[in-house]
Amino acid sequence: MSLGFYFDATKCTGCRTCQVACLERFDVAEMGVHPRRVTTYEFGSYPGPSIVHLSIGCNHCDSPACVEVCPTGALAKDAETGVVMQDTTVCIGCQSCVNACPYGAPQYVSAEGYTKKCDSCKTLRDAGMVPQCVTSCMNRALDFGELDALRAKYGDDLVQQMGAMPDAGVTSPNLLIKMMSVPAGEGRVIEDL
Repeated sequence: MSLGFYFDATKCTGCRTCQVACLERFDVAEMGVHPRRVTTYEFGSYPGPSIVHLSIGCNHCDSPACVEVCPTGALAKDAETGVVMQDTTVCIGCQSCVNACPYGAPQYVSAEGYTKKCDSCKTLRDAGMVPQCVTSCMNRALDFGELDALRAKYGDDLVQQMGAMPDAGVTSPNLLIKMMSVPAGEGRVIEDL
């Protein structure tokens, strides 16, 4: 079984409620540390540009670069769920994971001396709930669950990356995206945090 996130770009308005809910859940007061981030991209040009928002946390990849480079074993992929978990008690703050992850999921918290990343709200999931970012999304653009069930629920036209994201073939992210039609091209970041 592989658990992962579903994101519907056709429903996201870029309100960042998911980002704020995640910050609250992680209790991160340090500026610039965002376990879930919303980035706005612009595709195309006048007279037909398109705006796309992307909400992203840890993608709990099948081949996580962060786990591969962690020298202490602080990051590990759960064999049952596929979720990449972190043990901050053995993290030495070397930031190898920060540098390796193409999605920017692990982030260094200098006040604490170690990295933090999305754990898909494991404590909430253990209590039978869904991640806080999913619950907080007013437009229901986020969901979390078993990937095959998410595909069955949302359709088989889902992708694992959009033009502005890193190549999904590198780490095989457990992320399913419903994209909107946009002009060809990689997209330009016009608003980030």
